[in-house]
Amino acid sequence: MKAFLISISAISLFLFSCGYTSNEKSNEQKETAIQKEHHHEDENEAIELNNGEKWKVDANMITHIRNMENDITSFANVEQKDYKSLSNKLQSNIDLLTSNCTMKGKAHDELHKWLLPYMDMVKELSNAKDETEATKQFVNIQSSFTTFNQYFQ
Repeated sequence: MKAFLISISAISLFLFSCGYTSNEKSNEQKETAIQKEHHHEDENEAIELNNGEKWKVDANMITHIRNMENDITSFANVEQKDYKSLSNKLQSNIDLLTSNCTMKGKAHDELHKWLLPYMDMVKELSNAKDETEATKQFVNIQSSFTTFNQYFQ
């Protein structure tokens, strides 16, 4: 249940940071509920290629994704593991990524299929109760970048 509430909060943040606006309050609430439901469903769908090609991620967004990937790669080589510090760095880049969202259409939808579960993993890393749990989440996050690089450029 906690993960579900975190997901809904993250989705809301991401939806509003992606430039969603509406003139009528009641329509905004209805549309937000529909989008939340749609994006929650996307989380469980397989990411698709763009007619056999990788999706292009906007330059202002890919910067933050590559920063996170570099943080993960560097962290893997560090002896003294500070998972809390890593999760804070990743969350900062997630915040920058979502606040700079300019993508639209199918590429945007496919990116959500990767990003929403990734955001949950970072949150779980942040909330890890011990090193074993943190290590597991770290491995999941590493794996998510393998997936990202299969579908996006």
